[in-house]
Amino acid sequence: MTEPKTQRLDGNQPIVFAGANDILTAVGEVVYDWSIADDRIRWGENALEVLGLASLDQIATGRGFAAMLDPANPTSRHDAVMNGAGSDEGRGVAYQVQYSLLPEGRGSARRLWIEDIGRWYADKDDHPVRAHGVLRVINERYEREQRLAFLSRYDELTGFFNRPHLLATLGDAILHAKRFRTSVAFMLVAIDNFRAINEAYGFDIADQIFAATARRIKSQLRSGDAIGRYSGSKLGLVLMNCDETDMYAAAERFHAAVRNEVVTTEAGAVAVTISLGGVTLPRHGRTTHEAMTRAQEALHLARLRGVGRFVAFAFSPSRQAERRGNAALSSELVAALGQRRIKLAFQPIVGIVDRSPAFHEALIRLEKPDGTLIPASEFIPLSERLGLIRLIDHRVLELALDALAKAPEASISINVSAETVGDSEWIAHMSAVLAGRRDLAKRLIIEITETAIISNIEEAAHFVAMLHGFGCRVAIDDFGAGFSSFRTLRELDIDLVKIDGAFVKNLAHSRDDQVFVKALVELARNFDMTTVAEWVQDEATAALLAEWGVSHIQG
Repeated sequence: MTEPKTQRLDGNQPIVFAGANDILTAVGEVVYDWSIADDRIRWGENALEVLGLASLDQIATGRGFAAMLDPANPTSRHDAVMNGAGSDEGRGVAYQVQYSLLPEGRGSARRLWIEDIGRWYADKDDHPVRAHGVLRVINERYEREQRLAFLSRYDELTGFFNRPHLLATLGDAILHAKRFRTSVAFMLVAIDNFRAINEAYGFDIADQIFAATARRIKSQLRSGDAIGRYSGSKLGLVLMNCDETDMYAAAERFHAAVRNEVVTTEAGAVAVTISLGGVTLPRHGRTTHEAMTRAQEALHLARLRGVGRFVAFAFSPSRQAERRGNAALSSELVAALGQRRIKLAFQPIVGIVDRSPAFHEALIRLEKPDGTLIPASEFIPLSERLGLIRLIDHRVLELALDALAKAPEASISINVSAETVGDSEWIAHMSAVLAGRRDLAKRLIIEITETAIISNIEEAAHFVAMLHGFGCRVAIDDFGAGFSSFRTLRELDIDLVKIDGAFVKNLAHSRDDQVFVKALVELARNFDMTTVAEWVQDEATAALLAEWGVSHIQG
C-alpha cells in the first residue's frame, strides 16, 4: 500500500489544520485504519465522541467492532472487504456499506445507523491486508430516507396504504383470484356529508374524523385484507376470498363499527356514517381500472339513495351504454371548447300584454362537426361533473358580449353556474371587457338559479353586488324550485324573478300550481321585482298569469 505524502507549504512546514477533528465530530464522522493481519483498528481521536463510547477497547479490533453490529444487518464492512468483488491494482478497491451499530451491544436501546466508505488494499496474492476509510453516523438521514420510503407506500394521515400501493395490491389480488379461481372484492368508503364536516369543524378536525373512521374499519378487516386511502375523502378496501354475499356482510360490519359510537375529536363528539360501493372480481371486472370504475359507480348509486347505504355493482346494459355515451360526449365537449363550437341560440322573453320582445335569453348549444346542434340539457350536467362548466360560462360571456356589441338595441340574458358565482376570473374578465362599455352592461342580464344562491348566500350576495356595480341586472332562474326565503332574495337586491316552468306548464289545470304561482307573483310584486313565467304554452295559462300581475312570459 502506498503511504500518502505530506504536502508542504514552503518546503519546510507541513500544512496543519488543528480543527480537523472538531469538524469531523460536528458532521458525525471519524476515520479509521484496519490492519487485517492482526485485526487491529486505529481510530481518529474523535471516535469516542462520535460513537458515544466509554473506551476504545470496545472497538480496538475488527472482532470487537463486529460484536456491536445488529445481527439483522444484511451486510458489514467485513463482508465488503473480505467478500467484495474487485482486484487491487495498486490504488486499492473502494467499498461503501450501510449498517446498524448497537453501541451498548445486542439488546441496546441506542442504535446508530452507519455509512462506511473506504478502500481496502491487497498483498501480492490479492488478499486484503489493510483497509481505511471514514465512518459516518447518518441517523437523521436514515430517518428521512425511511420516512420517504414509508410515504412511498403509506398514507401519512391514516398510516394505511396510499393510493398507488393500494391499487398495486388490488392488481395482485385480481391476478391471484384469476389464477386460483376465487373471488375478491374491492370496496370504496366515503364519509357522509364530509364536505359539511370540513366546513363546520375545519380541515384539522375533519382529518381526525377521517383517520378515526379508517381505524374503525381496519379493526373489522380479516387477515389478508387491505385498506388504503383511495382519495382525499375516500378509503379503498381489498377483501380477499370475498364473494357478493360476504361483501354484504362485511359492509354491515363496517357500517356498525362507524355509526355505533361517536368520534371524539378536539372539537367534541361527532356522529359519523359512511356510504359504501363495492364490486366482486373478477366476475365484474378483470382489471384494476374496471374495479375502480365499477366500485365508484356503486358508491355513487349508494350516495344517491341517502346516507349510510351500501350498493354492490351489478352489470346493467343501459348504464354501460350511458357511460359510453358520456365518454363520447365528454370528448366532443372538450373538442368543441377548443374549436370554439359552443354557440348561442336566442329565445325571446315578451311582454305579457303586447307580446313584444323585452329581451332574449341566450341558450347554449354544442355544434357537432357535421353542424348538428346539441341542446344544453344533454351536455351541461356532464360538463358540471367533469369540471368544464366554468370554461363554458367564460365562452358564453364572450359570445353574449360580442352579440350585444353587434346589436345596439338588444338586451340579452345569460345563465351562469353555481361554480361561476364564486369564480374571480370570470368577474375579472367581465370587468376588463366592460371597462368603458356601460352601454353593454346595462343590456346584459345575468341569470342565477335559486339553488345556486341558497347554497352559499354570502358568496351570492357578493357576486350580485359586483354585477350591479358593472351596471348589469340580475335574475333568479327557476324560482320556486329551491323554496328559498323571499327576504333573502330581497336582501340580494334581485331585479327579476323567473318562475320555474315546472309550476307553469300545467297551470291551467292544476289547482295546486295556481295557488303556488299566484303566491309567488304576489310576493314578487310586493318587493318590486319584475316577474317572468317560463314554459308558457297556451293562452289560457297566459291569461291567468296576466290576471295575477306577471309582466313577462317565455315559451
